[in-house]
Amino acid sequence: MKIRVFLVLLTTIVLSCSNSVDYSDEFKKETSGSYLYNLDDLIEVYYDDNTLYLNWRGGKVKPVAIAENEFFVPDMYKKYHFVIHPETKKRYLSAINEDEASTITYDYLKAPKGYKTPSTLLEEGKFKKALAGYLEIKKQDSTSSYINEWDFNKLGYKYFREQELEKAIEVFKINVALHPTSANVYDSLGQAYLVSGDSLQAYINYKNSLKFNNGNKRAKEYVDAYKTKS
Repeated sequence: MKIRVFLVLLTTIVLSCSNSVDYSDEFKKETSGSYLYNLDDLIEVYYDDNTLYLNWRGGKVKPVAIAENEFFVPDMYKKYHFVIHPETKKRYLSAINEDEASTITYDYLKAPKGYKTPSTLLEEGKFKKALAGYLEIKKQDSTSSYINEWDFNKLGYKYFREQELEKAIEVFKINVALHPTSANVYDSLGQAYLVSGDSLQAYINYKNSLKFNNGNKRAKEYVDAYKTKS
């Protein structure tokens, strides 16, 4: 395996040094754009003059060009090309199978122009759209690290500490939607509502927290006090 990787690297380096790939304007236009590594992670493909680049996870990557529609990415130890699905006519960034070169896989779908990941939408404060994206991720993989309960809780409390209570509430609401059987998410949302002055919503969420953890003392104390006051 090590020998094969070395040979691939050597071959691509030699090719890149001896031949410069001349990309057509049409090819650059059709292949430029963002490809879904997953629903919350994009691979951006772009060209600077006549050089192909990828932007992935915050890093700029310069692949080794082999031909107009074939390149090697050292960071991933794979060759890639662009393919179009025969039925959907959608474009994909596809890994080349070295053992079965004739086999075409449809790995990373080209995203529609203007597509934003749920995380980007969350950063922009577009909470409803972000939630829709996260729910789709959950639908495909309920154990995905992108919908981790504690990450949302941490972000919500960051806004909470910064006195951005509306943002904190929205983040906690996303957490409730993603993890509706967790006592903790209701407790956090209840606390945010309480500090914001919405006693009814605080009561509702603390009461929901008790359904999943009847040992939550803070929730029980508030629920009992709210009932007494009412």
